[in-house]
Amino acid sequence: MTLRIVRLGSPRHLDEGTRIGTVRRPPRGVRKERFSTDDWFDVWYPELAPSAELVATAQTARTDREWAGFVRAFKAEMAQPPANRTLDLLAALSHRSNLSVGCYCEDESRCHRSVLRQLLADRGAAIA
Repeated sequence: MTLRIVRLGSPRHLDEGTRIGTVRRPPRGVRKERFSTDDWFDVWYPELAPSAELVATAQTARTDREWAGFVRAFKAEMAQPPANRTLDLLAALSHRSNLSVGCYCEDESRCHRSVLRQLLADRGAAIA
C-alpha cells in the first residue's frame, strides 16, 4: 500500500486509490460531478492547502529565499492541530491502503505538494 503525490488532472496511476485534492479551490469550469471522472480528485480537502495569503506568496516567489519563506510559513500552518492530525492520519492510512494527494501545479518543486511529501515522509508514510 502506498501514498502517491500527484498533479491533479493528470492520468491516474494503476492502483492509485482515492485521490485527495489538497487545493484551495476546485478546478474552474469543471462540473462537480466530473471531478473524479476527469482525474481531478475524488475528495476535495482544502484543509491541506496553503491559506489564500500563502498561495499568493508561493505564486510570486521568484528566488530560493522567497520560496523558503513560503515553505516555513506553510509548515507552520500544517503544524496546527487539524492539519497536523490529518497528516498523521494519511501517513497511517498509507500503510493499509492506496491513496494520493495532489495539487494543480506543474512543477512539484515549487508547489506545496513538495512540502506535503516531506511532512508525510517525516511521519513515516509509505510514499510511492
